[in-house]
Amino acid sequence: MFEMTSQEWSVATIFSLLFPASVIFFAYLIRGVAGFGSALIAVPLLALTMPITIVVPLVVFLDYLGSASQGMHNRESIQWNDILPLLPFTVIGVAVSLYVMDSVRPEMLSVALGGFIILFACYQLCPFKQCRAKRAIAIPSGFFGGFVGTLFGTGGPFYVIYLNLRHLDKNSFRATFATIFLIDGAMRLLGYAVKGFYTLEMLGYLAMAVPVAGLGLFLGGKIHTTMSKGTFVRLISALLLGSGTALLMKA
Repeated sequence: MFEMTSQEWSVATIFSLLFPASVIFFAYLIRGVAGFGSALIAVPLLALTMPITIVVPLVVFLDYLGSASQGMHNRESIQWNDILPLLPFTVIGVAVSLYVMDSVRPEMLSVALGGFIILFACYQLCPFKQCRAKRAIAIPSGFFGGFVGTLFGTGGPFYVIYLNLRHLDKNSFRATFATIFLIDGAMRLLGYAVKGFYTLEMLGYLAMAVPVAGLGLFLGGKIHTTMSKGTFVRLISALLLGSGTALLMKA
């Protein structure tokens, strides 16, 4: 009886280590290839086995390191005229989200995350005609980027939509996106630290996760895929639909 329980404990322990390590590696491999998407993949999958109040600050820290490494390139391509209008509304979104994290039960946050992930996956799968938007679109993009980013670690889609509507070239897009995340991420990390999320337990998770994420980013940057952008988006969207549905079923 004791031997059986011990064996089950060992299997559970191995799974509890391998599953998050595999998720983090895959998420940052994708980020290395595409330049974004790590939080969208990592947060809903990790939230299946870990509290969301641990998952989000963990992934935000890893994303910040990823943005720092990617933001060092093409600095001359950063479009500050498109970044500055976002910042006041991003600050407001971060502040509101930190209040919500203190006020809402983790189970409710998981349900909201699952719903958001499914909606975003559907948005990705449904093509629409893009026009060039005025900078006023920075108001909702900045607020929801900061709000959703702080709450779920997945504010990137709002910044991606904003930059796509500004019709930036590839180099400007990647450099500007990474810079937005450096600024936005610094706000979120400061907020999490003030709220006491970075405990000794969290530091232990980070010590294990940083090398795995770094390896994924490095290998992803070396991959030259012939897969079309459309196929890539559909595959990631299918994964997001699955993880979002799993979160809702778990709740």
